[in-house]
Amino acid sequence: MRILVAEDDAALAQFLRKGLEAESYAVDCAADGEEAGQLAEECDFDLILLDVNLPRRNGFDVLARLRRRKPSIPVLLLTAYAKVEDRVRGLDLGADDYIVKPFAFSELCARIRALLRRGQRPSAALLKVGSLELNRMEHTVQRDGKPIELSPKEFGLLEYLMVNQRRRVSRAMIIEHVWNLAFDSSTNVVDVYINYLRAKVDEGFEPKLIRTIRGVGYQLGPAASAEAEAE
Repeated sequence: MRILVAEDDAALAQFLRKGLEAESYAVDCAADGEEAGQLAEECDFDLILLDVNLPRRNGFDVLARLRRRKPSIPVLLLTAYAKVEDRVRGLDLGADDYIVKPFAFSELCARIRALLRRGQRPSAALLKVGSLELNRMEHTVQRDGKPIELSPKEFGLLEYLMVNQRRRVSRAMIIEHVWNLAFDSSTNVVDVYINYLRAKVDEGFEPKLIRTIRGVGYQLGPAASAEAEAE
C-alpha cells in the first residue's frame, strides 16, 4: 500500500518514511502544501498523512481541495494544535482522523491500520492468485496454507505484482512504485528481489507464478504464455 507523508520537518518526515517502509508500506514525501496537493491529485495513494502547518499552503487548504477531487481517500491529520476548535475544523473539512504531536509511532500505525481497514473492501484487502494469498491489512503471506516470511521490500514487490496480476509490468514501473525512485537502467535491484521472491513464493510449489516477459519485465499469474521465460 502507498502512503503520502506531507510534513515539512525533514527529520520527522525521514523518521516516518523509514518507520512506515519497515511496516511494508511504500512511502512518498512532500515538504510543502503545494507539492502535497499536486502529488495527492496526480498519484494513487491508499492514505495521506497530512501535517496541518505546511508552508506555501497549509494542510487545511490542501484537505479542502483534495476532498473536492478525491472524496474517498483516507486522510490522517498530523497536528501540533491542541485546541478543540482546530481539530474540529480539520474533521469538518473531511479528515478521517487526527493525531497530535508528539505521538507514539505505534499509535500512528494503529490509526493507519484502522483507516485502511475502514476503507478497504474484503476482496481488496485479501489478494489471491491461485493458492497464494496476501493480506494487505495484516501484512501476511501464505501459499497452500503455509506462511511465508517476507522482508518489507519483498512484501511490497509481491503486493504490487498481485495487484497487477496478469498484467505485464516493467522494471521501471516496479522500481518507481516499490522503491519510489526514478528508473536507472544500470541497476539490477528489481531482478535481485524477483529472485528472492521466487525462492520463497515459487520454489517447491506448482504452478510457478512469477514469470519473466522478454523485453518487458514481469507478470504474475499461473497461465504460461509463449513470450514468458523463467529466469
